[in-house]
Amino acid sequence: MNKLFIIVWSAWAMNAFAQQSDADQPELPESLEEVTIIGQHVEVHKIAGSAHYLGPEDLEQYHYSDIQRLTQYFPGVSVQIEDGYGLRPNIGIRGVATERSGRITLLEDNVLIAPAPYSAPSAYYFPTIGRIYALEVVKGPAAITQGPYTIGGALNMVSTPIPEKTLANVYTEIGVDNTVRLHAYGGKNLASGFGFLVETHQWQSDGFQSIDRSNNNTGLDISDYTVKLAYAPSNSNHSVELKWQVVGQDSNQSYLGLTDSDFRQNPYRRYGISSLDSIDTDHEQFMLAYRWQASEAINLTTTFYNNTHERKWFKTEGIDLDGSNGVSDFSRTSWANIITAVNRGQAIDGQSSTQLHSILVGEQDTAAGSIQLRDNNREYFSRGMQVTLDWDIGKTTLHELQLGVRLHSDEEDRLQRNSTYQQINGALQVSQLGEFGNAGNRIQEAQAFSFHLYDRIQTGKWTLTPGLRYEDIDQERRRFNGGSARTLRDMRENNTSVVLPGMGVLYAIRDNLSLVAGAHKGFTAPSNAPNVRAEEALNYELGIRYKKSKMHAEMIAFLSDYDNILGECTASSGANCEVGDAFNGDAATVQGVEALLSMQHVLQSGLIVPINLSYTYIDSSFDTDIADTDFFGNVQKGDPIPYIPTNQLRFDVGVSHEKWHARVSAHYVGAVCVRASCDNFEKTDASTTMDLAASLVVQKAIQVFLRVENLTAEESLLGRHPYGARPNKARTFTAGFKWIY
Repeated sequence: MNKLFIIVWSAWAMNAFAQQSDADQPELPESLEEVTIIGQHVEVHKIAGSAHYLGPEDLEQYHYSDIQRLTQYFPGVSVQIEDGYGLRPNIGIRGVATERSGRITLLEDNVLIAPAPYSAPSAYYFPTIGRIYALEVVKGPAAITQGPYTIGGALNMVSTPIPEKTLANVYTEIGVDNTVRLHAYGGKNLASGFGFLVETHQWQSDGFQSIDRSNNNTGLDISDYTVKLAYAPSNSNHSVELKWQVVGQDSNQSYLGLTDSDFRQNPYRRYGISSLDSIDTDHEQFMLAYRWQASEAINLTTTFYNNTHERKWFKTEGIDLDGSNGVSDFSRTSWANIITAVNRGQAIDGQSSTQLHSILVGEQDTAAGSIQLRDNNREYFSRGMQVTLDWDIGKTTLHELQLGVRLHSDEEDRLQRNSTYQQINGALQVSQLGEFGNAGNRIQEAQAFSFHLYDRIQTGKWTLTPGLRYEDIDQERRRFNGGSARTLRDMRENNTSVVLPGMGVLYAIRDNLSLVAGAHKGFTAPSNAPNVRAEEALNYELGIRYKKSKMHAEMIAFLSDYDNILGECTASSGANCEVGDAFNGDAATVQGVEALLSMQHVLQSGLIVPINLSYTYIDSSFDTDIADTDFFGNVQKGDPIPYIPTNQLRFDVGVSHEKWHARVSAHYVGAVCVRASCDNFEKTDASTTMDLAASLVVQKAIQVFLRVENLTAEESLLGRHPYGARPNKARTFTAGFKWIY
């Protein structure tokens, strides 16, 4: 869908809806609630554990399309910046590794959403946040109902529900860098019990970076479509919902960053040697949910799901400096090593740091076939069935019992190829196209069975939530000889079974004041690499929570005592290791404090002043020395865990009136070490980023909107992976319109 069509559609919508009356947000039918972990926001304070909810009213304050900015609302959540749009975010919770969000449980509508959650959990697909209706984060023992990643917690993204009343909603925005975005949906629940929703999200941009000597942009083109059908007759205890969602993405993203000196001169530059880098993806999700309300106390929900994902990421990998050129030559020096050498003034294979930099910036020609580009061609599937039984028992002492079972299978299929190029006068020219399979020809898969038993016991002032989770995982990797033919080269497998108990406690000191405590055994599913132990940790939390009228405050201390912290080699890690290998990091400790304050103050003039504060302190460190490894580096006891900031703070204040609203936020994140050794070239910058948003109701059905991201034009080095220094998003102005029928 091109930009002209989006603008025309938006103009038509304004004309069609301008005379219509306002409508509420879509209401969920009582007979078929949208599947979530927590439920409605008013129930969050009753959770015996750390849990947070962002509903549609929260998400519409800034109309963000970037999950990296939305995670700032949640204490305890860390982000490793790679791109400025959050297309493939790196999210960690309570100190777990951030890379590709591979150590937290990612869900959409309570269904695993990573391309292959067990066999290849790196989130090369992430739901389009601009269409998401609500966000939920659960941590501690509250996350025991989710898995297989339970040390940090779970992030659930709730899609737009079928509205109870007739509703059509169109939101469109335009901004700098030729950015256009459209989110539109419509639907209704009929008296017969039939309901439907049709939704699209379109997003295009030229990007905020520029490529040396190239007309290619650094932007994106995303088309996202969702259809939901439901049948829930009022005179029946049975209901069913079908969801079909497809999304295609083209984005000119690169793994190649900048040297420190080039970054300080222009952080939004990209080397011309990355001018051909781009990724194309296609994702499809199918879900069928059946619910049977056997009685007022018993509900049974069965969900079948199937996710498929295809990606082709064509990107520059490195250069042969020793003269042994060829598409099958894996001795090339990675750009990560080139940039490290330039930063430190070191030579590689007789090439001085000055010569290496000349190659990077296009000032030096290279030999034929010297530069390697890889077509990272992969296909994924993730499918299964999950059954949840909810049973309310008792009156004086209420037991809200939940039993869940999941049968799951997923797979990653790699058929990748290397091709070679040379740089002449700063431009890339193809030398030889390689055969598919010469840079990776393998299939890795996993079959998993899990169940959980969770009881919410309410007696007097006490709420107890004992729980138990069991995971049984079989993983296998089959590697084939080079070329597209699939003759077996080798095979390896790993089998894991684990029992994960937990307990949460909530004690109501008063109606609006309570203590929260919990302990649980956390787990990260291991890879198929041999001789690698599962990542396990004992986790504890203790805190206090206050809620009254328009004020909500809480402070929770947490501790994760790792028996073994796991490192897994991926292309995006930038480490000198074979992709797919894993490494034991031995014992580690993560401890910290999360604080949250949300309140509204009503002035005599009738203006409402909302104030939100989120703060996280994390102290993370390795507990043992680790000999030099290709992944962790040379670790000494006390070294910090990479990419976990010690301090994060988000402050948000606004002014609201019946017809207009304005808000400003400031987010501070401290500098982090990107490797345990952490010298001057292995750190990021501390940064403070401010955003501004304002909206005005023109008519009952029309609202105009303005957003400024990075208001002060902060230019900070916020990431160094995969290969080199990476900036935050540049200052961005956006204007939008919303129409409701």
